Amino acid sequence: MHPLLLSALIQIESHGNDLARGKHGELGALQIKPIMVRDVNRIMGTHYAHQQVTNRTISLFIANAYLAHYGKHLSDESLARIWQGGPKAISRSSSRAYGRRVMRELRNSTRQ
Repeated sequence: MHPLLLSALIQIESHGNDLARGKHGELGALQIKPIMVRDVNRIMGTHYAHQQVTNRTISLFIANAYLAHYGKHLSDESLARIWQGGPKAISRSSSRAYGRRVMRELRNSTRQ
């Protein structure tokens, strides 16, 4: 995973706002849903509460754990698609635009 991929996701998801709230229960800079927290807790044996994802350190841990588990040996664009649409997102064409958008953000952030 590119070291700045999570930064690109943060810019796309919330423009860096750790207190951001989405329409469907997403919270934090990475707009994490409750189901993702439960999934990472199951995978990692942790006990995070969804409200804790407004803490940047915790949200980055959850993002890294989730993408490492579901995105082994995948490209950064595929990881972005999984982030947006879950583990099966790379098989759905509906996630392509999001993946391309994140890759543009990643390219722009590496040029600066």
